[in-house]
Amino acid sequence: MGQNLRARLQRIRDSGTTNRTIHNPSESSTALFSAVPLPGPDWVTVGPLVVKRSIAMPSPALPVGLPRSLGILVPDLLRYPGSPPRLDDLLFFDLETTGLSTGPGTLAFLAAFGRVVKGALRIDQYLLLDYPGESDFLKAVLGEFTGTPLVISYNGKSFDSQLLKIRCIMNGIRPPDYYQADLLHPCRQLWKRVLPSCSQGAIETGILGIDRIGDTPGSMAPDIWFSFLKTGDPSALPGVCDHNARDIAGLSGILGALCGIAEDPHGGGERFKCDPENLALRWRRAILRHGEAAFEPGVAKTGEELLRAAAEAGYQRAAYTYYRERAIAAEWKRKDPESALRYVNAFLALPAIQGIMEDEMFHRRKRLLEKREQKK
Repeated sequence: MGQNLRARLQRIRDSGTTNRTIHNPSESSTALFSAVPLPGPDWVTVGPLVVKRSIAMPSPALPVGLPRSLGILVPDLLRYPGSPPRLDDLLFFDLETTGLSTGPGTLAFLAAFGRVVKGALRIDQYLLLDYPGESDFLKAVLGEFTGTPLVISYNGKSFDSQLLKIRCIMNGIRPPDYYQADLLHPCRQLWKRVLPSCSQGAIETGILGIDRIGDTPGSMAPDIWFSFLKTGDPSALPGVCDHNARDIAGLSGILGALCGIAEDPHGGGERFKCDPENLALRWRRAILRHGEAAFEPGVAKTGEELLRAAAEAGYQRAAYTYYRERAIAAEWKRKDPESALRYVNAFLALPAIQGIMEDEMFHRRKRLLEKREQKK
């Protein structure tokens, strides 16, 4: 037995007191672990070293039926069966862990799940009180993935879900299988040129206006949990648990912002300060890839409007796409090289253009001018 675990067991024996119910008094080892202190009175025991609490927080304005056009911004939604999902299909998910690696030395000690129930955001949290309870912790966590939920996460595909899978395998437990929509990459597309960082906290503060002053930073969570294991003092744990719950609330708020942009990309895009060029290009790519039938009627027209607005505002990638497509259509479909030349010149008149886009348009203008001379 490792020295740290032996020391903790001795401390528990010496304490002689408990502030929670013993899970199974018939087992001496369980009775021994029952002396581990709880982080607060709202936690209940669900395993020898696992506790749970359920709290309610205000829910963001999310539509009962998510808009189909939300799949333009969050392509993961298009893979969900019966897309678009409904509000009661959503399961917000976040872990607090002992490190930032998904290697075997990292484990999750706190998990939070959020569901919108009767207009409120219900958050269920599971807290691991010591290493030997990890198997019970994982089994309790896996019970949240019943049915076919659409799991909403922030970097969950690369981290949270990967770590959960690894810990399940290491404990001889079959990992859960679920559909997941990761909001990190959509947020990067919309706000990486707007904000200095696209961390969840930066999106909440800079876009949603959420004040997290006084919140326990997630970076402190591992040290606080390790300190709890070492000293048995749970006084700092509530801050970590509240931070974890706020992450779920913030995640639902980010999804609400994406719904607002999907429903009204002109007004919503301005309200939520998203990058108009990346929004226009993402919208256009989605229509080209999936077709307008995958979304609400009129999304193709909306995409053209977004692209034109971004082009006229001087965004170079949007302008290149917009003017090049129109030049091609004018030259080859309508047989109107003069109109094609006007589109090319409009692009080349933009300031500070360079690289492949400029070279291609100069070449196109040269050819159009040669066509004009040949007609004379």
